[in-house]
Parts: sequence; C-alpha cells; structure tokens
Amino acid sequence: MAGPGWGPPRLDGFILTERLGSGTYATVYKAYAKDTREVVAIKCVAKKSLNKASVENLLTEIEILKGIQHPHIVQLKDFQWDSDNIYLIMEFCAGGDLSRFIHTRRILPEKVARVFMQQLASALQFLHQQNISHLDLKPQNILLSSLEKPHLKLADFGFAQHMSPWDEKHVLRGSPLYMAPEMVCQWQYDARVDLWSVGVILYEALFGQPPFASRSFSELEEKIRSNRVIELPLRPPLSRDCRDLLQRLLERDPSRRISFQDFFAHPWVDLEHMPSGESLAQATALVVQAVKKDQEGDAAAALSLYCKALDFFVPALHCECLEPLVAAVAVAGGEGASAIAAADGFQKQLPIQNFVGDKAEGKSWTGAFGDSRGFGVGRGPLAPHSSHKPSLSADEVDAQRKEAIKAKVGQYVSRAEELKAIVSSSNRALLRQGASARDLLREMARDKPRLLAALEVASAAMAKEEEAGGEQDALALYQHGLEELLLLLAAEPPGRRRELLHTEVQNLMARAEYLKEQVKMRESRWEAETLDKEGLLESVRSSCTLQ
Repeated sequence: MAGPGWGPPRLDGFILTERLGSGTYATVYKAYAKDTREVVAIKCVAKKSLNKASVENLLTEIEILKGIQHPHIVQLKDFQWDSDNIYLIMEFCAGGDLSRFIHTRRILPEKVARVFMQQLASALQFLHQQNISHLDLKPQNILLSSLEKPHLKLADFGFAQHMSPWDEKHVLRGSPLYMAPEMVCQWQYDARVDLWSVGVILYEALFGQPPFASRSFSELEEKIRSNRVIELPLRPPLSRDCRDLLQRLLERDPSRRISFQDFFAHPWVDLEHMPSGESLAQATALVVQAVKKDQEGDAAAALSLYCKALDFFVPALHCECLEPLVAAVAVAGGEGASAIAAADGFQKQLPIQNFVGDKAEGKSWTGAFGDSRGFGVGRGPLAPHSSHKPSLSADEVDAQRKEAIKAKVGQYVSRAEELKAIVSSSNRALLRQGASARDLLREMARDKPRLLAALEVASAAMAKEEEAGGEQDALALYQHGLEELLLLLAAEPPGRRRELLHTEVQNLMARAEYLKEQVKMRESRWEAETLDKEGLLESVRSSCTLQ
C-alpha cells in the first residue's frame, strides 16, 4: 500500500528508508525485509508517471531480469504492485555506481580497470548468448557490490532488447556521451553499439572522462558526427593490449569495430583466466599434466604447463570463497580423482624438496591438493583435518585455505624456476646450432632485398630477446618478421633456399609462440598483487619468463 507523496511509499513486508537515486519514471530506495532483515533496493515506479514508452521499458526490464541469474548482473528478486506504484525488488549494491567510483579517484589504474572489464565482459557474454543487447551501457548503470571488495553488477535494463548481432533498430535509445555514432548519424544500429559503449566506459575509467566530453550539446553533436579517429592520450602509459582493445572498440565504423567474439577472446580481457568456480579445477588439471611431463623429462612442455597452471591458480586465490572452487574438483568424478592420485605418484619422484608435504609442521598435504587424509578431494574443500578449529570464522578458514594453496603454488614456482634454466640453456644451444644454416640462407638472399630485410628483423628479435626486459619488443619483432617471411615463403620456388627458409620460419614461429606464452603469463601476474605484492608475484613473473 502506498503512503503519502512526501515520503517513501509503504510496501507490505518491507521498510523503505533512504532514497538511493531517481530517474525519468522511477525512484530507488534502500529497504529491509521485515522477516529476514535482508537489505534490498526497491525501484518504485509511479503509475501516473507512465506513458506508453515507459511502460514498454518497464515491462522489458522485468521480462529480461526475471530470467537472468549471473554474478555480474543485478538480480531481480521479486516485483509487486498496488494502486499507485509498481515495485521492483532488487539486489542491493552498497558500493554505489561506477561513475562515482571513477570520479572520486579521478582515474583508475589499468590493473583495476582490467578487473572491472573482465566482469563487465562476463556479463555481456552471458547476455550475448541470450541475444540480449543492453543499449544503455554507461558507468551510472553499472553498480558495485561494495567498496571493500567491489564486484560489478550491470543494472537498468529499461532500454534492453532481444537482438541478434545483425538485427537493426531505428529508435534512439541511450545516453549521448556513451551512444555509438551510428545511433545518432544513421538512426539504425545493431548489437555492436554495446561494444562502442564499453570502449567509452573503459576510456573514462583510464583517462578520467569520456572521449566526447563537451561543454555543450552542440559541441557533443559535432564530435559524434565527426569522422576523426579517436586518439588515445599518451598519459597515463598503458599496455599494448589495452591500447589495442580501446582502439578496436572505439571504431566509428561498426563494420570495422571489434566483434563480440574477438572482444571476449581479446588477451587484455582474458575471460579464460577470470576468477571463477572452475579456476582451481583447471589449475589442478594442468598441474597433473605438468608433473607427468616433468617426470618424463620433457622440460619445455612441463614449464609451459606449470606456467599455464599458475594462470589459473592466481584467479582461484582471488575468488571470494574457495568452497565452490574445491567442490568443483570434488564432484568432477572418478576421472578427476584418479588423475590427482596419479599426479601424487609422479610428484613423489620429482626432485623438489617438501613437494609431498611438510611433516615438520605436522601437515599431511600431498599431491596437487592432497588425499583424504589432508586436503580431501574426497573430504571436500581444502579443510585441514585434525587441526581445524570449528571456532574459526568463515573468513579465517578461507584465509587458511588460500595460504595452503599459496604454499603449494610456491613449490610449483620453484620447480618452474629450475625448468626455466634448463629450457633457456637448450634454446640458446638450438639457436647456435641453426646459426650456420641461418648464415647460408642470408648469403643466398643477397639478391632478394625484401627477404634479406625480413631476416634482419628476425635477427633483431633474437638479439632483443637476450636483453633484460626485452620480451615484449622481441615478440613484436618476431611477429613483424614472420608476417613478411610467410608471404615470401609462399612465393619462393622449390630449391635449397626454399628449404632453408621453410626451416627458419618454423623455428621462428615456434620461438614466437613460446615467447608469446611467456609474455602473456608475465602480464597476467598482476592478479596476485593483492595477495603478495613482492613475494609470490615476483617469483611467478621470474619463473615463467625466459631470459
């Protein structure tokens, strides 16, 4: 039942308190459920304020939200109505919206922006799979679960539509600062407008204001209708992958804009390694393979697998709670349990001190995550057996589990460090062995300036790789040289020079792929920063980057 117009309305079962915000046709209040004391947000829509368009928006929002369950989309818990209002009872987000979060900090560090972008991309991927487009993406419509451990929650689906990527619309929707140019200039658009809005949000997070920030609407309209390429400021400095993503998102021509699939797969977004309930299971499976390759004496493959495993261990440590993570391993079935048991057997043969456990401290941890006596895949979520005290809080238990995983990760890092030395030595030997063939190829290319120049680029990549911290530049040189060499190889007639060129291209491709893996792994290590700023982070970076 509605109350007087000067205060919050009254709704059976709830106590409405402070006003959180208001929009065109709705006001949002913080509220408490009388029976459970659960805190919720209630969007109150006055029926008398509704016109045909706002009714359509409201019904769309209810229809979409009632069928969605995703960790980064605001949950619609219930909706009710009375003679005066319609009430949407929603999940409460205590951290406010992303706009306020950005502006109180002026700009966000790239590492923080990347975490938020992963979460937003995860929500958009889910919506994309349902053929839903939001159509009004902006920082004000992205909420934060809290300020202590903020998680993004996409909200306000009033403009959302069920659209496949190529369905076109002809109705102007959204906010001009975040609206794709084709919505204004062409009055027809498809789902790709959401990708432009993502680019504007990321730009604002990194540089403090959207790219079309203007003093007047006429200035804003001029910027939207312009054909000028969006230029990225030089400060603050950003990684290459971040700049690449921004430029591809902020492409005015939708046909040249990054696709949804390429966005979700982009190395800066890196959804594959986003913290999730699968992170620990994926890390464990990779460690099983790494241990096996290590036992077989395949140092290069083992190092690669250890580094890939660490890419999943670090996100696992960032999860709010390890319960669902380890449960995922526990319910994996007989195959998962037997694989871990096999890993235990392999690990006992590895030259790693304390790899099976630390009996001096009275622990009986074994293998990748132990047996039923210790970290119990059979017993459940990483619970120390007899030493566990029921009086510990959930946070304390969670912290203990994370410390246990960090200790095991430290052992894998130590082994990766040993393997790195072996593989680096082997790679240098292979490069020396191929030097004579490389010199012969260069001699045979004297009448082919283009081929000779491409070979020089490859040589520069090898030299750059030997420099401390030169991996990223070396990889760029490898990629540039290989693009040219592959074209030349396709046009090269049969003969000795073609054979030498083919061998050299294969060697360079293998080296570039391996280096790419190492660079990617090193750059993803920032996720460990909040866990151990100097210790684990630097160890992982060092161990998985070949010198």
